[in-house]
Amino acid sequence: MSSHVILWILFSVIVLVFLVVDLGFLNRQAHKIGIRSALLQSAFWVGVSLAFALLIFFMLGHIKAAEFMSGYLTEKMLSVDNLFVILLIFNFFKLDEKYHHRVLFYGIMGAVIFRAVFIGVGSIIIQQFSWVLYIFGVILFYTGVKLFTDKKEKHVDFEHNPVVRWAKRFLLFTPNVHGGHFMVKENGKWHFTTMFMVLLLVETTDIIFAVDSIPAIFSITQDTFIVFTSNIFAVMGLRALFFLVENILHKFHHLQKGLSFILMFIGLKMLVGIFNFHLSPVISFAVILGVLILSLVLSILLPKKI
Repeated sequence: MSSHVILWILFSVIVLVFLVVDLGFLNRQAHKIGIRSALLQSAFWVGVSLAFALLIFFMLGHIKAAEFMSGYLTEKMLSVDNLFVILLIFNFFKLDEKYHHRVLFYGIMGAVIFRAVFIGVGSIIIQQFSWVLYIFGVILFYTGVKLFTDKKEKHVDFEHNPVVRWAKRFLLFTPNVHGGHFMVKENGKWHFTTMFMVLLLVETTDIIFAVDSIPAIFSITQDTFIVFTSNIFAVMGLRALFFLVENILHKFHHLQKGLSFILMFIGLKMLVGIFNFHLSPVISFAVILGVLILSLVLSILLPKKI
């Protein structure tokens, strides 16, 4: 049995086991996730991801391990902005905090499925048309520049969101939450709840953010195994990370600037490939890690003025 097959099996077992344990045992009842629990869960998923990177290091070599960690860190940083949007969605619909975990759990399950589809399609396209990578490079560089100049929106009117308008036009909704269910029967008819609307927006938000994240990871490596595992490990830890966003991560206001530099760096890295200049994955990982650490340090040393 090859190293790739063994790692694929381990990866699948880890993801499936923890999804079952999470929903079936740890979080069967709706409840609010506290800061301490969120920190422990975040530390756990980071630890699992680092352990998997170590396995890759011993079984596939340091180059693949560096590619995995580069993809993982990039996806994590991209996900922070995604989580801020999800927080806006929850606040807009005034969703009770005890239901946040349930929405995020199914949202992440959907994200895993959509990422698998996008990565599979992306891999096929790149194998057939390698020049697509240069388009990815341009997209990432442009996204990085735009992110550097943009400011986060504090208030968003989701009532005018195309997804919300489409859903209300074709689906029957009830304004009640109904104990955290996505569908309920009222007056003999099935209705979708506000929870389902929130989940629909969370899923479409992830699809939109995948437009940046999938090109980013393919610009780091074209190894489908590394692309998929690094992306999914980053996504699996998002639920716990979400519960830190409002209380802790908003203090690290330079993360957005750091992410913009990383996207511009990855974009340029792909574009210089036109001139047969290729940067080592180890150097790329060092740059990404360095920018992340610098962003965190600057956020602490230069706190945001209120």
